[in-house]
Amino acid sequence: MTKSAETTYDLVVFGATSFVGQILTRYLLDTYGVGQSVKWAIAGRSESKLNTLKSGLGEPAKDLPVILADASDEPALKVMCEQARVIISTVGPYALYGEPLVQACVRTGTDYCDLAGEVQWIRKMVERYEGEAKSSGARIVHCCGFDSIPSDMGVWFLQNQAEQVFGAPCCDVRMRVKVAKGEFSGGTVASMMNVAKEAAADPKLRKELANPFSICPPEHRSEIRQPSLRGAEFDKTFNVWLAPFVMGAINTRVVHRSNALQDARYGREFTYDEAMMTGSGTKGRLAAYAITGGLAAFLTASAIKPTRWLVEKFVPQPGEGPSPEAQKSGFYDLRFAGRTEDGKTIITRVTGDRDPGYGSTGKMLGEAGMCLAFDIPADQPGGFWTPASLLDGKLMERLTSKAGLTFEVVETR
Repeated sequence: MTKSAETTYDLVVFGATSFVGQILTRYLLDTYGVGQSVKWAIAGRSESKLNTLKSGLGEPAKDLPVILADASDEPALKVMCEQARVIISTVGPYALYGEPLVQACVRTGTDYCDLAGEVQWIRKMVERYEGEAKSSGARIVHCCGFDSIPSDMGVWFLQNQAEQVFGAPCCDVRMRVKVAKGEFSGGTVASMMNVAKEAAADPKLRKELANPFSICPPEHRSEIRQPSLRGAEFDKTFNVWLAPFVMGAINTRVVHRSNALQDARYGREFTYDEAMMTGSGTKGRLAAYAITGGLAAFLTASAIKPTRWLVEKFVPQPGEGPSPEAQKSGFYDLRFAGRTEDGKTIITRVTGDRDPGYGSTGKMLGEAGMCLAFDIPADQPGGFWTPASLLDGKLMERLTSKAGLTFEVVETR
């Protein structure tokens, strides 16, 4: 079964009044207008907030349709899903609020994408609903923001280039954040704190979070130990010091799932990890140790009730974020180093022209939704996909032509 194209809307933005939801709504309005080639609407639980959002967008948004639905109201979610080909959700933390909408999309055969980066929740959704999604034709794509499109599509691009240049994919890929200017979104921080809280109370979850294949099909595993940077380390490929990258915990798992869903295209024993570059020499080393210590302190404090309230006072809250000017001044530059089995090396680069957690994420999420609505064949099977495994080159074209990302080869040897 596939969703009929004769629905009222191509896209519905659910959670449009959230901080990222507002950025996404503005992006869709500026890029695609209202009532033109793309039929879309905004949705949420508060009619007054949705109307305030429309007013703030000005005259071009006066005819933008509004749908009322609460994240816990299953009948309202079902009605919303029945009107749409694709639902884009910005309502997190998804582990707290996300399941009823995923369930509604699966049961109505509606395609869906979101910003979820909560690996334990994604695994639960796959286990509970993948069979039903395959039956209904719903294509569910989590992780369509900074986690994990640049990483997932970055590896996909590198492997494409390696196959063209070397005739084989890379068996090992390392992603390094060269620079990233911007802030984590309040929703991302809330999700990280929720994961830390859950893990502190559940030994099974702690074990799961240590498994790089936790969202892969059960049969997809590797005998080779996966790299996992836990402290400061020197990287000989780039001649810099490294610190753990907080988004690596979700990005690595998405990349491995992409490999699995592409029939182990990157190899059965493929290895992958992520880290932040902190510079060379003593200064880079000290920065690596400082970031490692700060990240450990944040996660520890988030997991313990007596200190969690203190952390919450100093981090952005859901619905908060930087000014439009700050979003525009942000950017990121990621480097990928791949190595084939016979020792050939390729280095690629992925950049974004806005701050990663807000401006760039809003554009990536919007184009992921557009790609689902217009570029994926109707006979493409339902199920729980990743950006690279379902959207592949069609999404890359949108990211480079509309969303301000670049993908390029830096070096081969």
